[in-house]
Amino acid sequence: MSETVKYVLDEARIPRAWYNISADLPAPLAPVLHPATREPVSADDLAPLFPRGVIEQELTTEREVEIPEPVRNAYRQWRPAPLYRARRLEKALDTPARIYYKYEGVSPAGSHKPNTALPQAFYNHAEGVRRITTETGAGQWGSSLALAGAMFDLDIEVFMVGVSYKQKPYRRAFMESFGARCIASPSQETAFGRSVLADNPASTGSLGIAIGEAVELAAQRDDTKYALGSVLNHVLLHQTVTGVEAMEQMAMADDYPDTVIACTGGGSNFAGIVFPFLGAALRGGPSVEAIAVEPLACPTLTRGQFAYDYGDSAQLTPLTKMHTLGSGFMPPGFHAGGLRYHGMAPQISHLKDLGYLDARAYDQLDCFAAGLEFARAEGIIPAPEANHAVKAVIEEAQGCRERGESKAILFNLCGHGNFDMQAYTDYLAGNLSDLGGSQVEAAMALSGLPSVER
Repeated sequence: MSETVKYVLDEARIPRAWYNISADLPAPLAPVLHPATREPVSADDLAPLFPRGVIEQELTTEREVEIPEPVRNAYRQWRPAPLYRARRLEKALDTPARIYYKYEGVSPAGSHKPNTALPQAFYNHAEGVRRITTETGAGQWGSSLALAGAMFDLDIEVFMVGVSYKQKPYRRAFMESFGARCIASPSQETAFGRSVLADNPASTGSLGIAIGEAVELAAQRDDTKYALGSVLNHVLLHQTVTGVEAMEQMAMADDYPDTVIACTGGGSNFAGIVFPFLGAALRGGPSVEAIAVEPLACPTLTRGQFAYDYGDSAQLTPLTKMHTLGSGFMPPGFHAGGLRYHGMAPQISHLKDLGYLDARAYDQLDCFAAGLEFARAEGIIPAPEANHAVKAVIEEAQGCRERGESKAILFNLCGHGNFDMQAYTDYLAGNLSDLGGSQVEAAMALSGLPSVER
């Protein structure tokens, strides 16, 4: 048996197309609805927020969407990303499982988020947009769009969830280093932000609030558009560059995953690694078990309701059918800020409803313990978000040991934790606690779901 640890593709092997799972869904997605009319949205309805190139990708059902050459050239800075065989972790766990991880922390921003930030910046620049507003939780998305803005000559304004703004000053510094402006949310810069602060001056913010602020600003100027780092179809589409590469690298390893795992907040990195494999299975290829892992403090897939809801707390966005805790849900300030979103991507929610994926939820202390176990074996400190996937991988590998089963487990190590060392400092000092999930607060938020008869 080969003892290869790292499977590397040449730059020429960067995929030429993204994969769109909408082409292979056994049943179509529920339509996206206009927030005022409750009728399916058109391309014109989305035009105030997104450039035409992005809107076309949001609505398409073509299986493959060509990656523009300027985007492929920008990807060359770090893509193809390496695939690793976690041999040292396998030994530490004494498991017969074969563990692989696709490492997206090699990107300039340290996560998978540039996979969609670059194409979104490209399409905006191509249509004459001068400014993009956005939100960020832990800061990976804001960092990535700041980088993309510098590459494609765009002004970037980022509303960063207030608790993360305080917890992660180096993420803020990263954005500002690339010329972006970073604002703590809720802020005094928007009518919605001011209304939140009027109700609760100590609000720690949420992704739903930050999205509402960014959308409000984008709608006010013709030279400005909005960009989202997860949830929407075009974002998940762009992320599949990860899984398309991983399929080729697994072939290099002469292996194929039985189980594919990723953490889920809005769903982009999960879709990126899982969808190409799941799409192959839907077309009659080898079956795979797909496991989405989320925080117990924000459990959209495991405790949310599959229903129409707004993507933001200001209720300005179109309505999508998704697993949701309610757009008014306020998650506690746990350290995996990228997973603090009230809803799950419609495509992932749809596949969960159809029974094509499993979901698990863990509290943060177990996830940090798993992340350190991985780091001490593999030499990479994962982002707090990625620790959720690591926790599930370790559980799966231990199950293989107990059953004497050898299976291949692939997961997406979606980012490194080098900007998150305060979180690890707090964990190692015993200053973190499990936050669980407030079922009462979730029930209150779900009680406010919009009434949609479809």
